[in-house]
Amino acid sequence: MLAKRIIPCLDVKDGRTVKGVNFVDLRDAGDPVELAWQYSEQGADELVFLDIAATHEGRKTTIDLVKAVARQVNIPFTIGGGINEMKDAEILLNAGADKISINSAAVRNPQLINDLAAAFGAQFVVVAIDTRFLENQNFVHLSGGRIKTAIKTEDWVHEAQERGAGEILLTSMDHDGTKNGFDNGLLKKINDAITIPLIASGGAGNQQHFVDVFQQANVDAALAASVFHYGEILIPELKNTLRSNGIVVR
Repeated sequence: MLAKRIIPCLDVKDGRTVKGVNFVDLRDAGDPVELAWQYSEQGADELVFLDIAATHEGRKTTIDLVKAVARQVNIPFTIGGGINEMKDAEILLNAGADKISINSAAVRNPQLINDLAAAFGAQFVVVAIDTRFLENQNFVHLSGGRIKTAIKTEDWVHEAQERGAGEILLTSMDHDGTKNGFDNGLLKKINDAITIPLIASGGAGNQQHFVDVFQQANVDAALAASVFHYGEILIPELKNTLRSNGIVVR
């Protein structure tokens, strides 16, 4: 049985880590490179950095941040935000990133998934999906959740897998920042329908929420931000809780 992964997510804006509720009301959470080092030392399995304003503001992800993190940590990390073409991904990989995460660009140009997977390997390509429940359906949202599309989330997950995505990072916008738990129903439905790893995101508020998402949805990894940034959950304690509930972790 593969070990489940715990992944702190660092949303970066203007060089600082920030966190909000339902994608708005952002507040400062610290220096991303310092936090990355702390999480690496605590036993995080991977890290995800999302330049949350890059797509919205038309900027490229900060290369300097990638280089600084690569110097500081010895665990895999993913970078997302503002990646629109092959060249962007190649620059990030050369700067030290282990994977890249694409979201809005993949929806606007699905062929980008195929091209990235062909060039770098599927394991390098994470397709991030921001989903919101509206009109009794889950719909894909773009540009940091600002733009609703007509694309049903389940349809897009299937297409992303078929095009060569190595992982899906699914964030429930309805649960994000609420600390009321992950969207386990949706996550289970998605996970049962795909063969590539699924990372759960949005809603972690306590250790039991991690137990629940692994037991109920059987996802491959669980991602969270504020509960880690503000010290509400410490990764060594979380892993002990998971082990005591029969969940295999590194």
